[in-house]
Amino acid sequence: MNIKKFGVVVLLGALVASFGLFGCSSNNASSDSSDDYTLLNDGVLVVGLSPDYPPFENLEGDELVGFEVELGQAIAEELGLQYENKNLQFDAIIPAVTAGGQVDIGMSGFTVTPERAEQIDFTDTFYIDDQAVAVMKDEGITKDNAADALNQEGVIIAVQSGTTGEVYAQENYPNAVIQPYGNSTDCFAAMQSGQANAVCTNKAVVEKMIKDAYQNAEIVATSATGEEYAIVVSKDNPKLTEAINEALKKLQENGTIDELTAKWF
Repeated sequence: MNIKKFGVVVLLGALVASFGLFGCSSNNASSDSSDDYTLLNDGVLVVGLSPDYPPFENLEGDELVGFEVELGQAIAEELGLQYENKNLQFDAIIPAVTAGGQVDIGMSGFTVTPERAEQIDFTDTFYIDDQAVAVMKDEGITKDNAADALNQEGVIIAVQSGTTGEVYAQENYPNAVIQPYGNSTDCFAAMQSGQANAVCTNKAVVEKMIKDAYQNAEIVATSATGEEYAIVVSKDNPKLTEAINEALKKLQENGTIDELTAKWF
C-alpha cells in the first residue's frame, strides 16, 4: 500500500474514533457513563418550584429559602451539578416537567398520588406530612365544632389549586365552596381579608404561615393523611430519577436530610 494513502486512512480512522467519543457523551457532569440522563443545560439541574410554600420554599425578600431549596441544592451538589430554580405556579410545574424545555424536575411539596404518577415519575420520598385547616380566631369555628361548621353552605374554604389540600377539602367538606388560589400566600390573605372562612393545606405549611405571619389564625382541624413528598421527573428521563434516588440515599445516610428537617420543621 502507498505510504501516503495508508497515513490518510489512519488519520481518518482517528478522526472517526474521536467523533464517536464525542457522540457518546451524556448531558451531565458525572464521569460515570451509567448516568446517561439528559438535562436542559449541561452541568445544571433546573428545578421548577412555587416559591410560596413555606417552610418548603418561599421568598424572604429576594432570597429563595426553604427545606426543598436546600435539599435540591444538596442533590445537585451530590450529582456534581449546579443548582438553578425556575419559579412557576404550582399547578404549572408538572405540565412543565412533562412537556420539557423549561425544567428538569419539580420540587414543591409534591405528594405521591396515583393520578400524578400517571403523568410523571416520582423519586423516593423524603418527607411525610398531614392536612390541616386554619381559621381566623374570631371566625367562631373551633376544634369542637369544625367538622360541622366547615361543611355548611356559604362557607368558603381557600385551597391552593392542584394540591392534595384541594382534593381533601372537596372530599371532606362537600357542602362548602372550595375556592382555589394560585398559591398558599393568596389563600391566607383571602382568609384574613374575609374573602374565605378557612384555609386547607398541608400541616407544615399551615403551622409555618401562622407562626410567621398570621398569629391571629389557628388550626381547628387536622387529619393524619400521611402524605409522602417526592420529586417529580419526566417519564422520558428514568436515569435522572435513578440518579436522584442515589443522591437521596446518600443524603439520608450522611445525615443531611435529618439536619434539614430539624432546621426547617
